[in-house]
Amino acid sequence: RPFDLERGPLLRTALVKVSEQEHVLVLVMHHIVSDGWSMGILVKEVVGLYEAYAQGREAVLPELPVQYADYAVWQRDWLKGEVLEAQLEYWRQQLKGAPRALELPTDKPRPAVQTFRGDTRGFQWRKGLWEGVKGLAQREGATPFMVLLAAWQTVLSKYSGQDDVCVGSAIANRTRAETEGLIGFFVNTLVLRAKLDGNPTFRQLVAQAREVTLGAYAHQEVPFERLVEELQPERDMSRGPLFQVMFVLQNAPGGAVKLP
Repeated sequence: RPFDLERGPLLRTALVKVSEQEHVLVLVMHHIVSDGWSMGILVKEVVGLYEAYAQGREAVLPELPVQYADYAVWQRDWLKGEVLEAQLEYWRQQLKGAPRALELPTDKPRPAVQTFRGDTRGFQWRKGLWEGVKGLAQREGATPFMVLLAAWQTVLSKYSGQDDVCVGSAIANRTRAETEGLIGFFVNTLVLRAKLDGNPTFRQLVAQAREVTLGAYAHQEVPFERLVEELQPERDMSRGPLFQVMFVLQNAPGGAVKLP
């Protein structure tokens, strides 16, 4: 059933009995109070509590140095005045003259309003490709994310026929050590721009991706919604503002949960 954002709760649990020896714990949490990082924390803590209970030990979770509300207050107090202006000025310059939209060819007419009805396509890389990506990144002083971002932007440029491409990318946005153990919505969206005019080599595109990514990381505190409000791009109900394609690399190990 839908969440009531005014009343909550925004975390729901249910224990499903499969048999006398098997139960399934269902946890459903609204994205407004959690992100991918948060889910990892929640699972780790639930497993820790269950293990302590099963072994007859006292269940104790580490004390948190701050709460999410403390982070919200800190961000509001810090991100204003000259600090906010410096962050915004970076994005004004970075996205100055950026294309209104990425004109990818479609097989059907674009609806006047986004329907958000999509699909999933999965595929596997050939053996050894990931090692090659990591090797190239190391040689170029970059990261696998930067190499793959450059490749993705190159593909988008080829299919759109545009040599100026903006891609969105999510970032954890937990720049303070105190936030690493908190459950909450911290993630922000960055706009990563690539200019492919002049027939650059792929090594040059990787170097550009590295520079753009590091610059975006250094100015990641501005919420995406505030950036849209500030830049006021031409709006179109059939597309999202500033970018229409995202790139996210999920390369953190997520091993299976083991319970006693």
